[in-house]
Amino acid sequence: MYNKIRISSYSIILFLLLFGFAVFAQQEPQFTQNMFNTMAINPGFAGSKDAICATGLIRQQWVGFKDEDGNKVAPETFLISINSPVNILHGGLGATIIQDNYGFFKDITLKIAYAYRFDIGMGNLGLGINLGFLNQSVDFSKFNPIQANDPLILNSEESDMMLDFGAGAYYLVPNKYYIGLSTTQITQTNAEYASENNIVKFYLKRHYYLTAGYEYTLPRNPSFEIDPSLLLKSDGVKNQIDIACLLKYNNKVWGGVNYRIQDAICVILGLKIKDIRIGYSYDINTSAIGSSGSHEIMVGYCFKIDIESGRRSYKNTRFL
Repeated sequence: MYNKIRISSYSIILFLLLFGFAVFAQQEPQFTQNMFNTMAINPGFAGSKDAICATGLIRQQWVGFKDEDGNKVAPETFLISINSPVNILHGGLGATIIQDNYGFFKDITLKIAYAYRFDIGMGNLGLGINLGFLNQSVDFSKFNPIQANDPLILNSEESDMMLDFGAGAYYLVPNKYYIGLSTTQITQTNAEYASENNIVKFYLKRHYYLTAGYEYTLPRNPSFEIDPSLLLKSDGVKNQIDIACLLKYNNKVWGGVNYRIQDAICVILGLKIKDIRIGYSYDINTSAIGSSGSHEIMVGYCFKIDIESGRRSYKNTRFL
């Protein structure tokens, strides 16, 4: 739903540029394997696992989608995130890097997060904040105006840097359930591209996220586990709901579905080899976007660093 808005905006941009001023809201990228991507949307997740965890995602959305001139304008997103508990800070640190290509736009985002963690009830709560830097570039020279060499239209590649803040809370009861609430792009910073006769302005649209998940082990067959999860995403005007369910076997192999309401039915497969998780998803569009679906690959790795204490020395002659 969210990226559909961005694709359809290309024709709108060409229309509004003729009037010398345009304003557009910036949406965040969309993923299917959201249950493995919490760090990117909720800084409160940082340090929630008792390990250093890194996750990478590659998504090619709406494969085969092109504009009228045959240019590939479908979104393509690359993401890598890492987080770790840091006991001296009473919480955790995390970082996320995202490159989002869509049409003639390219966004590169860096988010640095900190979460303060403490035990409450049966679980652990993280209250986090993040600082983000977004570099957006737009190649206006690739737009195809109705009138050639129109002086009102920018004809070069422009870029600008925007500052972003986010905040979130993430509550985890290990091996039971989790729930998170977060918001990103709080300040709704804007970028401005201007020529002598024209101004185009983009601003970061504030987003709200609600995530929840549950782990249910079959009592008669503990090798199998059912993991339902929910993602609600909203910018205050448009809402997107993902409902997913995975069936895991010995936490080594899993498969399931994710239903994105009014947009797509997604198939998810994955396996774990030692400490490495590998996942794949394929989106089957139910909307009228008209493409060959969307592909997404996930790779995750968690590890611990054990520091052995050095040999102790004693000055007492009994231990010489």
